[in-house]
This record gives sequence, structure tokens and C-alpha cells, in this order.
Amino acid sequence: MNVDFSKNNGLIPVIIQNNETQQVLMLGYMNEEALQKTQTENVVTFFSRSKNRLWTKGETSGNFLKVVSIKEDGDQDALLIQVIPNGPTCHNGTTSCFATEPQISFLNELENVIENRIANPSSESYVASLYQKGINKMAQKVGEEAVELVIEAKDDNQDLFIGEAADLLFHYLILLQAKNLKLNDIEQELMRRMKK
Repeated sequence: MNVDFSKNNGLIPVIIQNNETQQVLMLGYMNEEALQKTQTENVVTFFSRSKNRLWTKGETSGNFLKVVSIKEDGDQDALLIQVIPNGPTCHNGTTSCFATEPQISFLNELENVIENRIANPSSESYVASLYQKGINKMAQKVGEEAVELVIEAKDDNQDLFIGEAADLLFHYLILLQAKNLKLNDIEQELMRRMKK
């Protein structure tokens, strides 16, 4: 990154966004030292204009912002930092400093449904039933769905292919949950690989 700190008295605006929900959480400012500290510690540190010093978000509340990615804009004078928040971001106790509802993606919502059905099993829940059969059965089911997807890939029936792709993804999410993982963990690994 080659951030231009020459404008605005050495400060650049920084937009903080929840990596999972994509909700904008807050706007702050960084000087060069704050950016270096953020990159080194992987926790967001701002330059507080009112306190005239570096300020790590969460230093008093414990609601730290764990850095997932840092991106500069086209003019290299503003940053977008995607984070995993540890509690409410705003000082008034709300998730965001802006009056917006989080826009959770469908796959994140589906992950939450799967997690809830495992945590609160019912006799009607396919997810709970499969989970209770153990890791071997869940892994086997993912394997079966993968084979069925491969078979459909060789044919020309788009609807059947989509159905099998959905089945595979659904069972993969159940397996991830059984391993105490989220799609975000897999995204992080893929992002790490992209940097190589």
C-alpha cells in the first residue's frame, strides 16, 4: 500500500465495515503511525482528533475491531478496513454508529439457521438428525453430494446441476458447523492463498 497522507494535515478517513455482514460500522481517521500500528497488531487504531493521540478502538470498552483486510481507494487517500467486531462498535452500545440494519448475506443467514438447528434440535429437523449421526455420516453425505454433482456436470440438465450444487453447499455448511468453522474461516484461507 502507498497511502497518501499529504492531504488533510496528515490524516486520512477510514471506513470500518463488518466483514461478515458488510454493514458499515463507523468512520474514523488515521495518521501514518495509526495505520502502522493497525497493520502490526491486526486491531484497528485511529488517531483521535479530540484527544490528539493514537486511540485503539476498544481500549476502554474491550470492543476491539480485529482486522480482516485493508484496502485503499483509487486516490490512495482513504481506506476501507473490513473487521470482525468484538461487541458493539458505537460508544452508545449499538452495532454501528450509523442507523442501519446489518445486511447479512443469504449464506451467512443459512449458516445461522444451521447453527440454531444444531443447538436447538427437534425431531423434524433434518440438520439436527444428520448432526446427531456424527462426523463420519456428515462427511460421507458431503462426499455423496459431491459425486452426484460431478455426475450432473457431465449431463446437460442445468436444473439438476443447480439442485445438486445446492445440496453439496448445504451439506458442506453442516460439516463446517460440526468442525466449529464458518465460511469466513474458509474465505480467510482463500484470501491468504491469493497473496502468494
